[in-house]
Amino acid sequence: MTTTRRLWIGLATLLLGAFGVLLWMGRELYHQAPPLPERVETASGKRVFSREDIETGRVVWQSIGGMQVGSIWGHGALVAPDWSADWAHREGDALLEELARQTGQASAQLERDQLEALRTRVRLAQRANTFDPATGVLRISDERAAAITAVVSHYTRLFGTDPAFSALRSAYAMREGTVADADHRRQLAAFVFWTAWAATTERPGNHITYTSNWPFDPALGNTPTSAAFVWSVFSVVFLLAGIALLAWHYVAWHSKEPELIPPLTDPLQDLKPTPSMRATQKYFWLVLTLFLVQIVLGALTAHYQVEREFYGTDLSQWLPYSLTRTWHTELAVLWIATAWLGTGLYIAPLIAGREPRFQRLGVNLLFACLLLIVIGSFAGQWLAVTQKLGLARNFWFGHQGWEYTDIGRFWQIFLFIGLLLWLSLVGRALWPALRRRDETAPVVGLMFLATLAIGLLYGAGLMWGEHTHLAVVEYWRWWVVHLWVEGFFEVFAVAVIGFLFVKLGLVRARTATVNVLFATIVFMAGGVLGTFHHLYWSGTPTAVLALGASFSALEVVPLALVGMEAYGTWRFCRAGGWMERYRWPIMFFLAVSFWNLVGAGLFGFLINTPIALYFMQGLNLTPLHGHTALFGVYGMLGLGLALFCQRGLRPAGHWNNALLRGAFWSLNVGLALMALLTLLPLGVLQLRAAIDHGYWYARSAEFMGQSLVHTLVWLRMPGDIVFAAGAVMLALFTARLWLARR
Repeated sequence: MTTTRRLWIGLATLLLGAFGVLLWMGRELYHQAPPLPERVETASGKRVFSREDIETGRVVWQSIGGMQVGSIWGHGALVAPDWSADWAHREGDALLEELARQTGQASAQLERDQLEALRTRVRLAQRANTFDPATGVLRISDERAAAITAVVSHYTRLFGTDPAFSALRSAYAMREGTVADADHRRQLAAFVFWTAWAATTERPGNHITYTSNWPFDPALGNTPTSAAFVWSVFSVVFLLAGIALLAWHYVAWHSKEPELIPPLTDPLQDLKPTPSMRATQKYFWLVLTLFLVQIVLGALTAHYQVEREFYGTDLSQWLPYSLTRTWHTELAVLWIATAWLGTGLYIAPLIAGREPRFQRLGVNLLFACLLLIVIGSFAGQWLAVTQKLGLARNFWFGHQGWEYTDIGRFWQIFLFIGLLLWLSLVGRALWPALRRRDETAPVVGLMFLATLAIGLLYGAGLMWGEHTHLAVVEYWRWWVVHLWVEGFFEVFAVAVIGFLFVKLGLVRARTATVNVLFATIVFMAGGVLGTFHHLYWSGTPTAVLALGASFSALEVVPLALVGMEAYGTWRFCRAGGWMERYRWPIMFFLAVSFWNLVGAGLFGFLINTPIALYFMQGLNLTPLHGHTALFGVYGMLGLGLALFCQRGLRPAGHWNNALLRGAFWSLNVGLALMALLTLLPLGVLQLRAAIDHGYWYARSAEFMGQSLVHTLVWLRMPGDIVFAAGAVMLALFTARLWLARR
């Protein structure tokens, strides 16, 4: 049996086993998710909330931006509080005051032993599980009901227009009248209560809460579980073992490879783009347009962290923080995905050596669909967040509120159909190459399978409905964010780059096949079940923590030796001669290797273990990993692929190396400055505050309003300016390339 065949069998076995476990744990999650009570009432029978209040409140929360206005269970935006942690702590304080009032004193006037006794009563009251599964009733004491009423008052005033809360709304980057309707504000408070209840209430027959004692708040008894410590240790052990095995494989395999002498001339110099290949040029123009808009929105979003006004104008009434952040995060995925979609459409006829009928029509139709989806979905989100759309239409045409999957369901379905169209266009173009059975067929086959997965896996975003349980939505949402974006898009990119290097005569076909298959196996070994590390504190069973900790460590393994592969890429770039034509695409691929190691590897493992993520989830150490991995890896890869395609589309065009050099270094240096001057130090300060005072404090207006925090946010400006300059230079290069006379 050949090495290639063994690798194919290994990959198939791995995927079947990993997805089998992933689906099985999804089934367990359905059964063990925090219950949603039919009624919340006092012991005397007074109703506090109904299930309808909680479910409608979630729809209200989604309509104003959902995870783009603060966060729930640690997932979402970073400026406003984590509402679950905020409510739990405020309710605990209010309950303490209510119990103290019964003694005739305020809590500040009590003796220490009296105060500790009352704090113990508060902790026991909030952790006790008084939900009755038979009736669906959650019973609470009259004292707790009074405390909840006080917190409801805080939330209804905060999300309204009460002048006394204007400064706090500004600190949270919230617009005045965030929720216009008074009943909706109360229902929103009911939903937040339920998320906090799940975070502080122990599972039946257990001493840990539904969210595994997250968030950290010792006053409420929320401290790390023993499982978080144990599986963090195993996570490090798995990482070291994986690196050792990969190092052994690298030395054993690569030492057998004889040196390959590159060809004397460019194998692609006689390439004549087909009509459909030429039609992809507009995709790369759209990539740069969306990239520039994303940068502007990112700057505005960062500005909201220190003040709501922009040069004396309160933009939050028309472009609220929740909306700019929504568009900023969505555009990141959209322009990167567009670069890869355009690359797939460009390279498929190149691989096959022929073009199917009506391929150009399909490429143009897909582009029109992408434009319509972007414009339509963004318009719907603006109408939703400004409370002009109404709750009845929000789920389908407005803002779903789930980070990275925010667009309305109608637009989701439209995008899924567009991806199926892309799948058919790439698949029909690749089909002749798949049938040839030559030495490149395995790489082409893997690229086709990745194309298939990209087209179909986005469908996981259609697996939840408007009222699906929050924990279940989180499970399927990470199928899209983790498996679709971070998983199979990466496999597709590895296969494309492998084929390109074979086509350029820089790598042997057999070597590329084995390397791509092996890399895919290593990525998927940690990547599929590594999805669980996003779900540690999302109302999931403890087994999720064990599986996530074990396999997410393996995600970092292939990145540990990425420097060796980067060296090979650098050698291609330094080969001189005709290779100078591809210098800058290869330099961007080299940057991918660097940020894979630093952003995805070092900063990723920094927050990956359960005990680390217990304290760091939703702090600025999370976007430290997110920015350096999403743009540093996938963004750089998208730009490199776009440059490669443009080299083929404009072979005789003048490439301004000065602009490309400036763009390349500005983008990389700007990203590094952003990470090192703001995200890393601010994240470390928040981490210390969370450990010293509790997670709620690290996300509070009191902490985030400190002058040191504002200074660190302003220190983003140098990095942002340098980064933006790089994007402008790249856009200017592209404009000159296409607008210059031939």
